[in-house]
Parts: sequence; C-alpha cells; structure tokens
Amino acid sequence: MATTSFTSLPLPQTSQSKLQHKNQPWFPTPQLLSQYPILHHLTSCKTMKQLAQIHAQTITTSIFDDNFVASRILSFAALSPHGSIPYARLLFSRIRKPDIFTANTLIRAYAFSPYPIDAIIFYAQMLESSIVFPDVHTFPLLLKACSEIPSLSLGKAIHSHVYKLGFSCEVSVLNFLVQMYASCGLIESAKLLFDGMSEYDEASWNVMVGGYVKSRDLESARNMFNAMPERNVVSWSVMINGYVQDSRFKEGLKLFQEMLREKIEPNESVLVNVLSVCAHLGAIEQGKWIEGYMKRANVRLTFRLGTALIDMYSKCGCVQKALRIFNEMKEKNVLAWSAMINGLAINGHGKDALYLFSQMEMQGVKPNEVTFIGVLNACSHSKMVHEGCTFFDSITKVYGLKLNAHHYCCMVDLYGRAGLLDQAENVIKSMPFEPNSAIWGALLNACRIHGDTKLGEQVGKRLLEMEPNNSGRYVLLSNIYAASGRWDHVAAMRRVMRDRMINKTPGCSFIDLGGTVHEFVAGDNSHPESKIIYAKLDELSRELKLAGYQPDTGQVMLDMDEEEKETVLCQHSEKLAITFGLLKSNPGTAIRITKNLRVCTDCHSATKLISKIYNREIIVRDRCRFHHFRDGSCSCMDFW
Repeated sequence: MATTSFTSLPLPQTSQSKLQHKNQPWFPTPQLLSQYPILHHLTSCKTMKQLAQIHAQTITTSIFDDNFVASRILSFAALSPHGSIPYARLLFSRIRKPDIFTANTLIRAYAFSPYPIDAIIFYAQMLESSIVFPDVHTFPLLLKACSEIPSLSLGKAIHSHVYKLGFSCEVSVLNFLVQMYASCGLIESAKLLFDGMSEYDEASWNVMVGGYVKSRDLESARNMFNAMPERNVVSWSVMINGYVQDSRFKEGLKLFQEMLREKIEPNESVLVNVLSVCAHLGAIEQGKWIEGYMKRANVRLTFRLGTALIDMYSKCGCVQKALRIFNEMKEKNVLAWSAMINGLAINGHGKDALYLFSQMEMQGVKPNEVTFIGVLNACSHSKMVHEGCTFFDSITKVYGLKLNAHHYCCMVDLYGRAGLLDQAENVIKSMPFEPNSAIWGALLNACRIHGDTKLGEQVGKRLLEMEPNNSGRYVLLSNIYAASGRWDHVAAMRRVMRDRMINKTPGCSFIDLGGTVHEFVAGDNSHPESKIIYAKLDELSRELKLAGYQPDTGQVMLDMDEEEKETVLCQHSEKLAITFGLLKSNPGTAIRITKNLRVCTDCHSATKLISKIYNREIIVRDRCRFHHFRDGSCSCMDFW
C-alpha cells in the first residue's frame, strides 16, 4: 500500500507565517499609555520582582484605583508565564470595585493552570460575596475548567447556572457545554446539545468533531468532518490530530495531503502532528518536504516545531539533520535538549548523547524526568553499565527528581542487555511500586538474548497473566522455547493463542521512496511489483549464500523442515523492503526502513552482508532502536 507523493501537491499561497506575535493582554492600550506613561514598563516586564515595582509605583501615584490600570497589573500576574496566580488573587482582593472583566481574567488563569478546580472555587466565592456577577464570557472559562478536571457533577452545576442566568442561547457557551460533556465521557449528551442548537458558529462543528475524537470514535468524527458546511484550519487540525492519537498515521498523512490540495495553510498544530506521522512511518522525504514548506512559508521555528523536526529526523535515522535543526534553534527548552539526547541514544551514539547532556547542564538548562530516559537509553544501547548506574542514582540524589516506571525499565534493560540478569531482577525487587508489563517485558527480552529459558519461562508466564491479549508476549515466550528445541511448548503456546482468538501481529516494514511510502508484510504478494521484487529477492538470496550467509532457522518458531524455515526467513518484511529499495533507489544512496517489530537475528546478519555486497548504507529502525548498517557492520555492534 502506498500514499500519494508530496511532490505533486500544491503549496498554499502565503507571504508570511500566521504564527505572529500578538500583544499580550497586560500591554496597555495607546490611550491608557498616554494617560499613564508609567505603564510603559509593562511592555518590558519579565519578572514578578519588576511587576511588584510597577505595582508599587501605581499605588504611590494613586493610579491603581483606576480599574483599567489594575486590570493590566493583574493580567500580567495571572496570565504571563513569568507571573504568579496567588499574587493576582491578592491584587483582586485589593481592587476597590472589581469588575467582571478582571474576575474573568483570574478565572481564565485558574482554568488553564495545573489546578483548574480553583476556577470553580473562585467562582463560588465570587457569587457568595456578590462582588461581581458573571457574564457571557465567564461560563466558557468555567466549563473549560470542568473539562480539564474533568468533573461531570461540577459541569452539570455550571450548566444549571447557564440556564438560570439566561445564557442558554449563547453559541459560545453552548460550544463549551458540548465540549464539557464530551470530555466527561457523555458523547451522546454532547451530540444532543449540538443538535438542539438554533445556530452554529465555525467553532461549533470543530468542538463536536473534537468530542468524537476524544471519545475515540473516529468514524463519527470523520463523518461530521465531511458534513461540515465550511472547514477551517482548526477543523483539519482536530481531525488529523485524532488520527495521530489513534496511531492511524497513514490516514492522518492522507488527510494532510488532501488539506494541501484544498490550499488550506497549515498551522503549528497541524505541522507538529504531521511531523509526528513522518517520524512514526519513517517518511523522511515527506518530512523534508515539510521542513522546506516551513522555510518557504516563513514559519518561525518555535520550541514545538523545532522539537518535532528533531524527533522526526532522529527517528528517520538522520542524526546530522536533527543536529542541524537543534543548532539552528535560537532558544532551546528542556524538551528540545531531551529530544536530541534521545535521538542520539536510539541511533547508537551513546557517548555523544552523554556529552550533549553535559553541555545542557553547562547551559543552565535543568533536566527533567524525560531527559534521563534518553540518558539511560544511551547507556543501555551502548553497554555503559557503570555510567547508567551513576546517572540512575543521581536522578533523585543530585537532581531531586522522582523516579518513575520508565527509569526502572531502562535499568532492567541496561542490566539485561549486558547479561546481568540477577542485577536486573534485583532492580525489579527494589522498586517502590508494582512493576508494569514493560519492565517485565525488558527482562523477558534479556532472557531471550542470553538464552535463560528457566527465568524466561517464569517471566513469560507472569506477563501472560498481566496481558492475556498481547500477542507479542506469546511470540517472545514461544521464541525462547523454540531456541531450546522445546517444540511441544511452542505448540502449546500456539494452541492457547488459537483458543483465545489471539492473532500474531504481522511483521511489516515501510520504505519511503520519492515521497511515497510503501508497506511490506512478511510473505506478502499484494505490492503491484511483487513479481519483480521476488525475482530480485531470489537473486539476493543466492548472493548472500555465496558470501557465506547461513540462515538462522532457530528464529522460526514452527516445527518444519530446514528448507521451509529458510523460505519463511527469506520473506521477512524488512528483506522485501530492502530488496525494493535496491531495485528503485540510485546506487550508492542510503536505504531507510522502518519496522513495527524488533529486527530478528537472521535479518540483522543478512542486512550486514547486504550492505557490504551492494556497498549501501542501510538504516533500519525497529521497535526499539536504530541499526545503521555499513560495509558489513552495524552501529549496534551486535548489541541490541
């Protein structure tokens, strides 16, 4: 299956990005500034200390008594990233006659804070004291808070106030009521409200589509999207985001292409989501096209877009391009640093990842929990056990961060890959909470790598109890049995899977050629050029054997003769994708493959030889990491 090539799509006409800087709500208007020149300092205010000085001056000059002045001071404290909501609340209590505009500013700050319940509490206090009364702008903010909590009971209480105070016909209020019910899991109630609206604005349809997306009913979301009388960029963004969140990446990419054909200019959210799609599919050509579009459209390289580009290039195996984007970012937050560290780690550049971490610290950027996942991955994939242990201990002792399941999983993986299974078990026993399936899965994989059938069987059975519908757990345990020749146990596993109606996830690989993504499934004949591909594959198999390749038939968990096993191995999805790449790409160019499962030992050995025979760099991204094959060697040093 293939998607449409990006190169044939028109570029929406635009002279500059719409992602422009907008005046902040605390900036004084020209009229207010001419009356009170002291407020000019608000335009350059960057800290609460500076705001306190401005506030003090407004008090000493008595201009704080003017509500317009007070509202600007409060807006900075409430809404600026450098502000303080408690200070804003104190300011509100000092205003002699607060108005609803100022109250709504504080409600907005609470609604978008980590503690949205405070918006409801403040509203209740406001009603109780009768200082000010709500207006049409109050209820969308309160309903937003209810959606964020989420709390259906509070949402219903606010709904009753909407009717009691006569705002039940306001479109903006009804839109947020629809969103609230959808966020609280009552999609039918949301649709009932939507259908009962006497009029709609462009946000109404977007909210309902978003409600279906949130409830993971993408079919209904798409039907409503298709039925919309008009679709703006937000409509497309909501629908594309739905596909991405549901891991339906090819559909998201196809919808983006349709959006471009309709000459809709994408916003930042769309671009970030489509770059995520390219990262998951390994669609490097399409990712490059998006970067080129951003440059032609003059789109500013924000934190989000820069981080998304770093992630996309890293997950397509283009570390140098990721580093270029990283270096081009004028300002880098912890997310950008973490993305680059992890990108180096998964591509086998463990020492470079640790060096970048040291540079991050020198720049004064404080690492977070995600940063250390990248650091520990770097140690794990590069067999740096001592360094990994040191970093793990420093997370709490040096940086004061809280260890989570991801960190423990990295440590189990670190010890497990190095063959230190006893230490890996000890990590699990020392955990302050119950290990999840990912942690046990890391230990099970270590048992497979190092042939510990006894421990592998114990861990495998535990995982089957935890995840009885996860086909990968059955397959991995079956592989452990097959490697030790216990075919009766392999057959038993297959019977259990059949009885429980659990199907093995088929191995599939993607290759992006000329902006078109091609998908191959193991043993598949559906590709339109399958005859040519299989003919080339037969030729490739002969050349491999002449070069000394011996098929690793122990990877096949079926009890069949050796010739049949060799045929099964030969038709693995990555071998089909590599063969297609050899046929369709120019000699000497890199071949990039993305695989949904872990690369098997046989394909790993074969790909090393293919890279030498054809003098090609072959980059394979499997479920866990990257393998850069060059001249018969792999960047993982056979350690994965």
